[in-house]
Amino acid sequence: MTAYVIRRVLTGLLILVLLSMLTFVLFNALPADPAALTCGKNCTPQVIEANRIRLGLDLPLWQQYIEFVKGLFAGRTYGSGTATFACAAPCLGYSFRRGEEVTPLIINALPTTMYLAVGAFVLWMITGVLLGIYAALRRGRWQEKVTLGGALVGYSFPSFFIGLLLLFFVVIRWQLLPYPSYVPPTDNPVQFFQTMILPWITLALIFAAFYIRLTRNQMLETLSEDFIRTARAKGLPERTVIRKHGLRAGLTPIVTAAGLDLAGLLGGAIIVESVFTLPGLGRLAVGAVVDSDLPVIVATVLVAGSFIVIANIIVDLLYAVIDPRVRLSA
Repeated sequence: MTAYVIRRVLTGLLILVLLSMLTFVLFNALPADPAALTCGKNCTPQVIEANRIRLGLDLPLWQQYIEFVKGLFAGRTYGSGTATFACAAPCLGYSFRRGEEVTPLIINALPTTMYLAVGAFVLWMITGVLLGIYAALRRGRWQEKVTLGGALVGYSFPSFFIGLLLLFFVVIRWQLLPYPSYVPPTDNPVQFFQTMILPWITLALIFAAFYIRLTRNQMLETLSEDFIRTARAKGLPERTVIRKHGLRAGLTPIVTAAGLDLAGLLGGAIIVESVFTLPGLGRLAVGAVVDSDLPVIVATVLVAGSFIVIANIIVDLLYAVIDPRVRLSA
């Protein structure tokens, strides 16, 4: 088990290194001059050249990458002489557009995205898995058809349409909730819940539809196995057969999908955050793209990619817990 964990962690670290290299090279090898994007249209060539030197963009690309990695672990210094300013570790860059370091921008936006992702994750997992089991146990009956039909409808609509629909009816038409105005849960828990409930439902409706079908298919496949018939022949209660034998045996693909979906949302639920004006990573990324703020774009891409890689590592480790055959064959 220890060797299995070490291999997976080392593989994940290697992927993170390759991801950082690829992201850095791609965004710094664009046809546009990164230094010219640090100021407005009226920027003079002298200011552009000064910004190029201050940000270290005059260095060779390989040396820029070394400075970038150094900044992540030990911080880095921009500029020289009296124009020197420091960026504390972990330094993800400096945004001339905003006039501040990128790391605080990520740190300030990350909690909102985490609240959004985790809340929606809990809703869609509970709803999707329970309804998927219910549909499998009612195979061929009208309950299964209604459940799968509802899942298909939910999966067909885009997130912005569901979000706008909820905003129109729940907030504007019926006035059941005030218009979303985000505050941290520590400042005003009631207002926080009122703001987040509709985004949670929007994402949960979309993802739960997928998990209903996935769980149903896995349960149908598992319930036809010989060990399930043996468990029933021993006289075990049906609830025990479903929960301890059927569901656990079919968890592997569900865990895989759940880990990657959650990691993807932690990287920024761009559309939902924009619809409900949530100050998360997705909205930060959209603003960076509009303003051509390359340091912020690179940072958000790295953060999103890191979440996915870390989620893959965690999923691999969960495989070994759910199914010992995985680590024995790895």
